[in-house]
Amino acid sequence: MDERAYWLALHRAPGVGSISFCRLLEKYGSPAAIFAAPERVAGLSGEVRHYLRQPDWKAVEQDLKWLEQPDHYLLTLADPEYPQLLREIPDPPPVLFIHGDPSLLSLPQLAIVGSRNPSPAGAETAAQFATYLANSGLVISSGLALGIDAAAHEGALAAKAATIAVAGTGLDRVYPARHHALAHAIAESGALVSEFPIGTPPLPRNFPRRNRLISGLSWGILVVEAALQSGSLITARLGAEQGREVFAIPGSIHNPLARGCHHLIREGAKLVEAAQDIWEELGALAGAIPNLQFQESPKEIEASTDDPEYRLLLECLGYDPLPIDRLVERCGLTAEAVSSMLLVLELQGCITALPGGHYLRCGKEGQS
Repeated sequence: MDERAYWLALHRAPGVGSISFCRLLEKYGSPAAIFAAPERVAGLSGEVRHYLRQPDWKAVEQDLKWLEQPDHYLLTLADPEYPQLLREIPDPPPVLFIHGDPSLLSLPQLAIVGSRNPSPAGAETAAQFATYLANSGLVISSGLALGIDAAAHEGALAAKAATIAVAGTGLDRVYPARHHALAHAIAESGALVSEFPIGTPPLPRNFPRRNRLISGLSWGILVVEAALQSGSLITARLGAEQGREVFAIPGSIHNPLARGCHHLIREGAKLVEAAQDIWEELGALAGAIPNLQFQESPKEIEASTDDPEYRLLLECLGYDPLPIDRLVERCGLTAEAVSSMLLVLELQGCITALPGGHYLRCGKEGQS
């Protein structure tokens, strides 16, 4: 029988998680040896022992059938190509399903995670960081979720660079479904990765497990906009426990999506205002990788006009969300003039329009 079948069968055993799987490997050498003499395997529950005598070969056949398709791969802990950084975490997944290029998993990565419901400025910031860091040679990884995750993947793709999406389901499905096209684009130039067998639905308990892979594969984790109860903070905590660098972008004290980042910064995460802040921490590692070349962030893009009223409007707006009526009060211009100028500044990329008639300045200085 295909050696992979034994790995997949043991991976599907009820009550056998990553840690217990690794302990069984240490003691008995291989999954095939465990199935050859299940009566010799000590310390198992009755349920597991029964499964070892009668494995779910039909489910394993589904996994193997998926692996027959082009660009579909399986990496086990016994494979030399298994990513070394992931192998070193306390509970490495015994198997990895991959759709795309498996070699990317061993390249230097930075994870970018955050809110599923970010502000437009937050999503833009995540995409910009992803683009510039991808251009510098880092592989951008995230979780294919709505919001910041998607913006990070899209930013890397915009740089025509590889990106890795770690899924919380089996790779025979895409979650969320609206990211089907994005997942296809990622598989074309990067990789989709999951530890979950084919057919696994999007169960809530699987996503914290997914998060440990995002951090485990990466040198560091950058959090962009996260509430205090965000799953991104779980990823950051797991990364810190795994010895990874944790980075967070601060925001307005009035923005609830900034509170998670502020919490991380108080706990010791590196405050990030520009890509240089990340490179200062990763520089020692980057020196050993010749293909990594940090690119400076572009300077702020100023309005094309030298009109002093435009400069006044930008100065009055600032970087916190502000309603248009308050802006009119601050600058002393008419509401009609402010509305017209805001449109010009938005087209020039100097401000961002938010829901509810709010605006904020989003100059490009250091946002990448």
